[in-house]
Amino acid sequence: MAEPPGRAAPAESADTATEVFVAHRNLLFTVAYEMLGSAADAEDVLQETWLRWAAVDPATVREQRAYLVRIVTRQALDRMRALGRRKESYVGPWLPEPLLTTPDVAEDVELADSISMAMLLVMETLAPVERAVFVLREVFDLGYEEIAEAVGRSPAAVRQLAYRARAHVAARRPRGTVSADQTRAALQAFQRAVETGELQNLLDVLAPDVVALSDGGGVRHALLRPVVGADKVARLLAGGWWRGARRSVEPVQINGGPGLLVRVDGEVDGVVAVRVENGYVTGAYHVRNPEKLSRVGRETAVVR
Repeated sequence: MAEPPGRAAPAESADTATEVFVAHRNLLFTVAYEMLGSAADAEDVLQETWLRWAAVDPATVREQRAYLVRIVTRQALDRMRALGRRKESYVGPWLPEPLLTTPDVAEDVELADSISMAMLLVMETLAPVERAVFVLREVFDLGYEEIAEAVGRSPAAVRQLAYRARAHVAARRPRGTVSADQTRAALQAFQRAVETGELQNLLDVLAPDVVALSDGGGVRHALLRPVVGADKVARLLAGGWWRGARRSVEPVQINGGPGLLVRVDGEVDGVVAVRVENGYVTGAYHVRNPEKLSRVGRETAVVR
């Protein structure tokens, strides 16, 4: 039996749904990742989003991008609550799952900052709905009414949430600007210092209040608490993280910023995302948990 006039046939509708979803997939992944800090969980959210989208006739949806963002936001909020319980029992510091990103991500300063390890850690201090509002408003520039539909709050409530989240992040976000040349020079100096283990070289490139964190997930040896201060971090880097191992260190783009991919005996052992401000390293985020290293073997597309 033919479909009624003006209504897509099932096969045509399914093809259209697939095309629309694929066209927005990278955007949806970025939204979910910024809300969750986990690529694995973001992929699960995308799968759940697809199942809900596949049950809809795309022809009946006027604003398809907004509709998909609304679905992915709701699914991510549900996942955030489950993640919160999981993090409570996590062994040692929890760091976001690092992404190997393409060079063009660093050119979008706002996007690169929003997915940086430092910013994702700041966003961890927000309540789930506040984080969703912050991401959708500050990173993706969605309107308050559109965000209200996504998070199930009134536009007035969303404005208040956005104001609180913005103030909260502003008080905690890393400060200072740095040029691409300064970043490159600082990373090269940091890499040489780490490779040689020369203490003075490390002290020359580290900010006085530099912070080092590492995440082994209870599976790999890692710091159980942050290490703060140039002298302590320099000594840690010079001999603590890879002592006695045959290691290689390769510069890469991690979460839109400078980083090092560390191999021990030829196998990926971890990554170090490096925060550079005013020409000095202010943060070193070392991820060794094997469950979080699946995205450092290939580049991940993030967009907004």
